[in-house]
Amino acid sequence: MKPKEPRGGPLEMRLAPLKSLLAASVLFVCGCKVTQPGVVEKEMAKEVKHKITVGGKDDVNPIPATEANIADGREHFGHHCGICHGLDGQATGVPFADKMSPPVPSLSAREVQDYADGQLKWIIDNGINPSGMPAWKGSLSDEEMWKVVVFLRHLPPKGSLGIPDVYKEEQEEHEHMHKGKHHD
Repeated sequence: MKPKEPRGGPLEMRLAPLKSLLAASVLFVCGCKVTQPGVVEKEMAKEVKHKITVGGKDDVNPIPATEANIADGREHFGHHCGICHGLDGQATGVPFADKMSPPVPSLSAREVQDYADGQLKWIIDNGINPSGMPAWKGSLSDEEMWKVVVFLRHLPPKGSLGIPDVYKEEQEEHEHMHKGKHHD
């Protein structure tokens, strides 16, 4: 019987590059596959965002929730945020909202509404990396951001504000083309 080759011997050294290649291949195939996160991953990400990465938890919104402030917040939201979140904050009429990774969230969802006002303002101010949420610091004043937060706390029913103008033309073109195909 042949004695067992010691660990780190010639055979193991020759197999090392193959093992590395196999490990890299497995990581590439498994790590690069885009899938929706599972329940555990979503819950972990939510907890990390709510408790660690998103600042402003103790910041209090100085803007009262008056009709005028809600309307101002709705106007700022529609101008800056509606292209991704829809005019109602629930992605109504946004054709790519569910195709992004992560998908554009409904801002009426409990996951979003559970943030403190200061955290929502912090997100508007700083964005969320690596999602598609940009930072608005320098584009919106603090007062405008706080008014957007007031609006987020008073979102209208889904679909009640229509779709962003930028998508109306595309939708009308699509409908026109679709009708034209049926009449030929």
